[in-house]
Amino acid sequence: MNHEFEKFSDPGLPEHVHRNADVDPIAEKRAEQQVAILFVLSALGTILLIGSYIFIKPSSFIYLPVLGDTNTQQLLLGVGMAMSLFFIGMGAVQWARKLMSDTEVIAERHEFRSPDEDRADFVATVKEQAALADVGRRTLIKRSLGLALGLAGLSPLILLRDLGPLPKKEFDTTDWKKGTRLVTDPGDRPIKPSDLEVGAVAQVLPELSGGTVRSLENIGKDAVLLIRLRPEEFNLDTERLSWTHEGIIAFSKICSHMGCAVALYEQQTKHLLCPCHQSTFDVTRAAKVIFGPAARPLPQLAITIDADGYLVAQQPFTEPVGPSFWERSS
Repeated sequence: MNHEFEKFSDPGLPEHVHRNADVDPIAEKRAEQQVAILFVLSALGTILLIGSYIFIKPSSFIYLPVLGDTNTQQLLLGVGMAMSLFFIGMGAVQWARKLMSDTEVIAERHEFRSPDEDRADFVATVKEQAALADVGRRTLIKRSLGLALGLAGLSPLILLRDLGPLPKKEFDTTDWKKGTRLVTDPGDRPIKPSDLEVGAVAQVLPELSGGTVRSLENIGKDAVLLIRLRPEEFNLDTERLSWTHEGIIAFSKICSHMGCAVALYEQQTKHLLCPCHQSTFDVTRAAKVIFGPAARPLPQLAITIDADGYLVAQQPFTEPVGPSFWERSS
């Protein structure tokens, strides 16, 4: 049942008092300038946030009598963010209090769903009241708000820098070369095919020349997984099959999604799994992606054996290892 509530005027209600900005053009202009100043202060706060993040070293400190030694960058980041959010909020509040429409409206209330004509009237009313906010007419407020919102939206993009430095061309080359032996990690022991049973998995690294120190950075991008299947289980083209040896196949251990270590092997399904985001690769089909966010297969390392029967690389990786960042062509 719908109940209509008739409009009425209560003689006890005080008469509506208009704001100064509603009747005085000078007060209106002053209020508009105040709102614009608040938006500009918000923009300056965002500039302080971005500038301190880019130009001030994280290790710099400033002495404050109350706080003592304080990290300068962290302090300015906090002040900048506080100014950005506080002043843009205050500007919006002052805009609503002093300049937006001050017309009193009595709305009829209905239970449950309103009739379609009432819903259409509501949409029309919303559009009409939105126009009363005078965004189009108040150019100063519109521009200052655009400045504040634009810079506030820019700051999260700047902070994406914390995801880490871009690898650029660092993953284009590794220590794998033609004839490089595969050695165990840890242990640096050369591997023969007989060391791996069907279904076995081993992590290996390239053997380095005597006296060469292996850096942690190179260990990450050089790491390779060896997996042994029965040769008839492969579903590979002729070239890829020639990169295997007696059912042993080798892939980069770095996930092609975000660079995590592909560390899980499902022996029954012949699938490699990245634990970070569940990208799944089919070993029998050259590590083709069958599930998850990874965009490309794991790079395959061509292997064979040398004159002494040890597993060696036929050639370096034919494509960059690592995640598919946007600056990469593969």
